[in-house]
Amino acid sequence: MGMELRRSLLVGVVLVVVVVSGEAQLRPNFYQFTCPKVESIVRQAVLKKVRQTFVTVPATLRLFFHDCFVEGCDASVLIASPRGDAEKDAPDNLSLAGDGFDTVIKAKQAVEARCPGVVSCADVLAIAARDVVVLSGGPSFTVELGRRDGLISQARRVAGHLPGPDFNLNILANLFRMNNLTTHDMIALSGAHTVGFSHCSRFAKRLYAFGPSSPVDPSFNLPYAQLLMRACPRDVGPTIAVNMDPFTPTVFDNVYYRNLLKGEGLFTSDQVLFSNLLSRPVVKKFAADQSSFFRAFAASMVKLGRVGVKTGHQGEIRKDCTAFN
Repeated sequence: MGMELRRSLLVGVVLVVVVVSGEAQLRPNFYQFTCPKVESIVRQAVLKKVRQTFVTVPATLRLFFHDCFVEGCDASVLIASPRGDAEKDAPDNLSLAGDGFDTVIKAKQAVEARCPGVVSCADVLAIAARDVVVLSGGPSFTVELGRRDGLISQARRVAGHLPGPDFNLNILANLFRMNNLTTHDMIALSGAHTVGFSHCSRFAKRLYAFGPSSPVDPSFNLPYAQLLMRACPRDVGPTIAVNMDPFTPTVFDNVYYRNLLKGEGLFTSDQVLFSNLLSRPVVKKFAADQSSFFRAFAASMVKLGRVGVKTGHQGEIRKDCTAFN
């Protein structure tokens, strides 16, 4: 009798494991029967927003990165708190452009009008991030779906989870590894800076206070540093920003990596990808072969979209992306 009971319990445990494992799987056709047109609905909303302002592209892409690296890809970064203590209120997220939030909110509203209470804000954000890449000339890829929206959004939980502009290769690689992403993924995903922009305060130290022997970071291409100094003089206003790629800032391409070869990486965390001998070969490959970069970026975006996802009975499907139900 004792043996039979143990066997029954063992079977029960195996079944539970199978169910939980099954629930954790994202899949491209998750809304095949509940909201079959979800991707086209989101695409139309994103396209309309991009036509209004190109800032939508880097803003939405950056929003996806920041969301996934804190609490996982669960739209926790979209929550608005009247007390100013939500994830988006953390110092590391204050520079997120409003157009990214607006894009997801409007896309979600369009989806809700057709499929109320079915599609998560996390999935809308994942689709929108892919769409802005495609709309700016980058690679298309299949977005896995089935995420649910998280129930935690706290500013105090952000610190230490997002890449900083002054990080070296080891710190960057470790941070990505914590999210099941390789150093190769990190180098590929850094290519998103080909359509990004940055406020002057994020890299001013490299221009004016790098070190006692050289106020300008010697890894900078000097003409590029001088160009940045004209755009970002000392004590410039906090709203002034420059393009991460000064040559093709509105095209998703591999020029970001070509810039690194010339010492024209805006952040220390950009230029270190070429300065460090471990990552340099990948930078050279992407700089020489855009299709190689595109394949790597697409694959790494799919992996990024799996980070810390909530599925099955976890989380919720928010009606309004800015508020818990």
